[in-house]
Amino acid sequence: MLNVNDILETINMIKQENLDIRTVTMGISLFDCISDDPKRLEQKVYDKITKSAKDLVRTAEDLEHTYGIPIINKRVSVTPVSLIGGALDAEGFVRLALVLEKAANELGINFIGGFGALVQKGMTLGAKNLIDAIPEALSKTTKVCSSVNVATTKAGINMDAVKKMGEVIKETAYLTRDNDSIGCAKLVVFSNIPEDNPFMAGAMHGMGEPDTVINVGVSGPGVVASAIKREGVCDFSHLADTIKKTAFKITRVGQLIAYEASKRLGVPYGIIDLSLAPTPAVGDSVAHILENMGLERCGTHGTTAALAMLNDAVKKGGVMASSHVGGLSGAFIPVSEDAGMIEAAECGSLTIEKLEAMTAVCSVGLDMIAVPGDTSAATISGVIADEIAIGVINNKTTAVRLIPVYGKGVGEDVEFGGLLGHAPIMKLNSYSCEEFISRGGRIPAPIHSLRN
Repeated sequence: MLNVNDILETINMIKQENLDIRTVTMGISLFDCISDDPKRLEQKVYDKITKSAKDLVRTAEDLEHTYGIPIINKRVSVTPVSLIGGALDAEGFVRLALVLEKAANELGINFIGGFGALVQKGMTLGAKNLIDAIPEALSKTTKVCSSVNVATTKAGINMDAVKKMGEVIKETAYLTRDNDSIGCAKLVVFSNIPEDNPFMAGAMHGMGEPDTVINVGVSGPGVVASAIKREGVCDFSHLADTIKKTAFKITRVGQLIAYEASKRLGVPYGIIDLSLAPTPAVGDSVAHILENMGLERCGTHGTTAALAMLNDAVKKGGVMASSHVGGLSGAFIPVSEDAGMIEAAECGSLTIEKLEAMTAVCSVGLDMIAVPGDTSAATISGVIADEIAIGVINNKTTAVRLIPVYGKGVGEDVEFGGLLGHAPIMKLNSYSCEEFISRGGRIPAPIHSLRN
């Protein structure tokens, strides 16, 4: 039986607390597009994507109107492109990125992910050529997103790939320097990358996925922040229960949209990603959730503990509300995309070192962090290595999305616009790690990876 109070509560979440479905993402396998002829490959990729997702945007818009629930992004993820374009050189991969861009524009989607490679244990020639192509590909496209997995708990850390990605990020920043190095906002370096993540820039369609699938990413940090504020002063057990109950309600909305989108599109339903994905909008901040728990400012002592409890409670509440949970699931802490994180970074409460500590207990990693444009490639690689090590040792997904903004330094701001927001340029340690990064090879997998 429908409960009027539940309906009114959901309406209030949407209108007053920024509840939304952050993304409906269709995953599409491109393995059946493989061809020795580059032109044939490009045509088959374009045809497969545009045919599979031709009704995605219309269906999502119909669901918005039917249920009154905002669906912010409609996206597509594809098989890691290095796996289907192995015979291409770097120039060929750039052309394939342009094909993905053309398909995205034809469909009217916001982003397309999967221009990436899996190199946790070594690089094939195809993976190397794709990685070489990333800077030019991202500078010539606006909707193509790229991810590279450089480590897993089972394989260890490919430090040659870590070194290379520092150089790639630096070059991408340079090629998009006229637009505040925005190309780096579409590039993320992973450890333990999930195969079903609907969120960009790290979305890809994994090798174990069906031919096509619908994955949904929910959001709602404003809803959780409001729920905590309403409870007032209470102990942590009660606080965790409040978060769990709220996450359950948010996830039920996502489950509804995922089920309906799957049915209308005739595509299998994959997973719900439970992540609390913030925006620069006031009242839609993960940092403000933590501050509503009693922290004067996000980044102060106690922040990591608060985030750990939030992440755990969100997962516990959300997993009961959905038949299949996956992706990243938890709480995101992207600096430029979170109004509270921006404020905390601007006042000096939130530093890169504190963010790194927080990533040990959150869903992703060092995300959307603007750093000085003159940061060296080796320093970027060092930041990547530290963050990736957290993921490998703790058997969890971590990632890095750094943006060295050419022409800007500490104390200045950068404006990306839209959901990408704006951010202060954050200070990095000025001492060199170049000799360490230059060693190359692989950092072995931790001993606890030997579980089979």
